[in-house]
Amino acid sequence: MSAVVIDIRYAEHSDATAIADVHERSWSEAYAGILPAVALRQMVARHGPRHWVEVIGRRRNVLVLEVGGVIAGYATFGVARQRSHARTAEIYELYLLPEYQGIGGGRLLFEETCRTLKERGFTRLIVRALTENARALEFYERRGGEIRSMAQTLFGERRMPVAVFSFKL
Repeated sequence: MSAVVIDIRYAEHSDATAIADVHERSWSEAYAGILPAVALRQMVARHGPRHWVEVIGRRRNVLVLEVGGVIAGYATFGVARQRSHARTAEIYELYLLPEYQGIGGGRLLFEETCRTLKERGFTRLIVRALTENARALEFYERRGGEIRSMAQTLFGERRMPVAVFSFKL
């Protein structure tokens, strides 16, 4: 019996197509029926391989979850967009291919992202999740996140409520 190798590492330019596939498939499943269909298609279209090459090239703020040689998920992170204090970080995105969800890969990717941020000197973390995305809310609650505030984001013409989770690193 051979073991499946699970690795979490910084994304490389050669991962851009695989990350774009994870983005498209995970967003299409997670947000179908939640986001307006046109807005969802537009968001997915804007996050193709070229987008990911640019994101990866900016700085080392993209981690990938690799399972048996397959890019199964990714996380993007950095300084919080709305800082409550100087040492607050944010996970902007954390997504897995649908067939890899629910088996612990998301937890591993979240934990490694938190460890990376802590090593960089951050002491707090925020994560935003649409309130209609029950799976994401449950995931971040199980990780110990507390809803610190509520916000809104615009998808197409529709304002969507967002829960802002807070974590101590």
